[in-house]
Amino acid sequence: MLKKFLIALAGFAVVVFTLGAVKFGQIKKMASAPHVMPLSSVTTLEARAVDWHSHIKAIGTLAPVEGVTISADADGIIARIVADSGAAVKAGDLLIELDASVETAQLAASEARANLARINLDRASELWGRQAVAKSEYDAADATYKQATADVTALKALIAKKQVRAPFDGRVGIRMVNLGQFVGRGRSLLPLQKLDPIYVNFSVPQRQLPALSLNQKVSVLIDAFENTPFEGTITAINSEVDAATRNISVQATLANPKEELRAGMFARVEVEMPQSESLVVVPATAIAYASYGNSVFIVEKMKGPDGHEYLGVRQQFVKLGATRGDLIAITEGVQPGEQVVTAGVFKLRNGVPVQVNNVVTPSSNPAPKPANT
Repeated sequence: MLKKFLIALAGFAVVVFTLGAVKFGQIKKMASAPHVMPLSSVTTLEARAVDWHSHIKAIGTLAPVEGVTISADADGIIARIVADSGAAVKAGDLLIELDASVETAQLAASEARANLARINLDRASELWGRQAVAKSEYDAADATYKQATADVTALKALIAKKQVRAPFDGRVGIRMVNLGQFVGRGRSLLPLQKLDPIYVNFSVPQRQLPALSLNQKVSVLIDAFENTPFEGTITAINSEVDAATRNISVQATLANPKEELRAGMFARVEVEMPQSESLVVVPATAIAYASYGNSVFIVEKMKGPDGHEYLGVRQQFVKLGATRGDLIAITEGVQPGEQVVTAGVFKLRNGVPVQVNNVVTPSSNPAPKPANT
């Protein structure tokens, strides 16, 4: 019985040893085989050098070339409103007339006194020429005439003040008074603005002052006309820098023949630099952003530990420049002609093998126009 048990135990030990030897051989073979990393699928685009005109971007406000809120220069009741709200007027056109009936009557009386004074002066002059009156009588007649003439002039000026006229060509805004209303001196009556051309006022940091010059081109975007940039030129640069903000004020002039632009509108201004520079640009999706530095992955031939070549990626840290649409400029780190990964950068690390699949690639339009915008 014991003999049979020992034979069975020996047989079991032989089977276990045999299986262990086979498994050990398989594990050793697997360990000695070269490790093959799985391929990551990416899209790529060749980095290219393009000539970009740099821009200075700023926020501005539209302002009229000439604009005032016309006020009353005398007390009175509004007798007539000639130019209604929104009307286009010429310089010198009558806008609003105040009641001047009292002043008109006083003018008639003053003119009558002036005529009488002139007659008395003529008579006194004739008599003085013949030495028939004293010099004092002639002087009194002359002074009376001059005073009467001055009274006439003063009343005419007062009547003219009650006729409110346009100081320049422009467009009337919404009037602030009504017919028959009494207004005091200095009361606002209606706005008047000249809208063609029109100014855009904006500020830029003082460090950008050397890049600005008169007659430099600007492009202005208005929220009300998003797809219509308005072109203009710089016509004035302030002579001082704001001590509080260290910004300098700049004024550009835009043509506005249709008077589409109105004073007070919000504007986004781009000042075009006169000289272009050659920059390497890639899609913005190619950038791997990180707190320790931004980078891209460049696809190139690499050699593995066993000496075999494979297609892999090299992580390259870069310095970024301006953006334009879907593109971003790289000022340092990438050379024109290098294949840059544009999609799938989040799953890559330095040296991993990749396979390129450019069937579907990210957009790389410098001026994209998304749908439903």
